[in-house]
Amino acid sequence: MGNVDEPLVLRNDSEGISTLTLNRPSALNALSPLLFEELRSHLTDINESPSEVGVVVLTGKGKSFSAGNDLKAIERGERASSPHQQAETLDFMEEMRQPVIASVRGHCYTGALELVLACDLLICSTDAKFCDTHGKWGMVPTWGMTSRLPERIGPIAARDLMYSGRVVDGAEATLIGLANRHVVDADLEMSTNEWAAQIAANSWHTLREEKIQMRELARFEREEGLKWARENGPGAAPDMLDRIQRGFQR
Repeated sequence: MGNVDEPLVLRNDSEGISTLTLNRPSALNALSPLLFEELRSHLTDINESPSEVGVVVLTGKGKSFSAGNDLKAIERGERASSPHQQAETLDFMEEMRQPVIASVRGHCYTGALELVLACDLLICSTDAKFCDTHGKWGMVPTWGMTSRLPERIGPIAARDLMYSGRVVDGAEATLIGLANRHVVDADLEMSTNEWAAQIAANSWHTLREEKIQMRELARFEREEGLKWARENGPGAAPDMLDRIQRGFQR
């Protein structure tokens, strides 16, 4: 089962990109309450470091992103630190300052699917496996599945995945809008890093404000949203002129 002293979530920061890796490969990175505690701690620290981290990558160690909620932890009586620990962690990640990219290979089942739905972007291997097994186990989603999945792929496709419990591979996930793109498994890490670096090269000020505006505008009717964006925007980034000058010098 590995060293019990190893972190359940690994963190590596490089060139403005923070990579968080679920670190329970022998359990297919099943999402235990303790893992969620470590994940929330990292996310909180990153959110409070907007000048040091511009983009977050969330991935899993080993052959799978995550098999989902840790049913064995439930069976042995392991409990979350608060009644809505997992859901609140997903809400926090969705609202944090930095864009979050989910990088998925292998299994991404149920609770793990809910986890990636709270990310801003998703890249996966072509043979990744996405599945909602709430119905199989007689569970009802409480982490946001019934809101975020229809928002991501539309209500008709969401009903199909939730009601049937069928497995969707990376190619179909991209086709229906669950994932942004898929690549062969051997290229996943490289493609993820390249995408993250491309995003991190842009203004972090702009990235933060675009994320805030898209979230806020979703709460308004269209005309109200347009008015809100005009009247509540923070203005250009402090380095806007430098970026424009560098752009013309290329």
